[in-house]
Amino acid sequence: MSSPAARTWQGPSAPERLALLRRTRSLAVVGASNNPARASYFVSTYLLSSTPYDVYLVNPRETEILGRPVYPSLDALPVVPDLVDVFRRHDDLPTVLDETLAVGAKALWLQLGSWHEDVAQRAEDAGLDVVMDRCVKIEHARFHGGLHLAGFDTGVIRAKRALG
Repeated sequence: MSSPAARTWQGPSAPERLALLRRTRSLAVVGASNNPARASYFVSTYLLSSTPYDVYLVNPRETEILGRPVYPSLDALPVVPDLVDVFRRHDDLPTVLDETLAVGAKALWLQLGSWHEDVAQRAEDAGLDVVMDRCVKIEHARFHGGLHLAGFDTGVIRAKRALG
């Protein structure tokens, strides 16, 4: 992964990310996990419970996560997802892009900590919308008023900052 100082690719602005999320109807989580300690599990839980998206989970080593079927690959999905949300290692990203292009998805979203300039350039050259190093759950919650600093909705509304 490249260091932040070496980053030259410019991602979409907040209004562009909001527009992307608004036009998304179906979303595939590549690298979904059944381990509650993994970010992909937390994000999948949020996407399934708090968004209008049709969510498809992709992992060749799982058959069910959160009571939902898990598909071994993007090309095994019953639909072409609008957005592919990726939780995979840096070295796997070029292959995930190839699979994303092969199925005809419109957008590639690389999660927090995931940055691959060559993949972003190839994806954009192929006409995809690209987001890197951002969490789709955090972005969705941010745009829809449900974000706490820790990344979740506390359900508490108060005018004063808590002390301590």
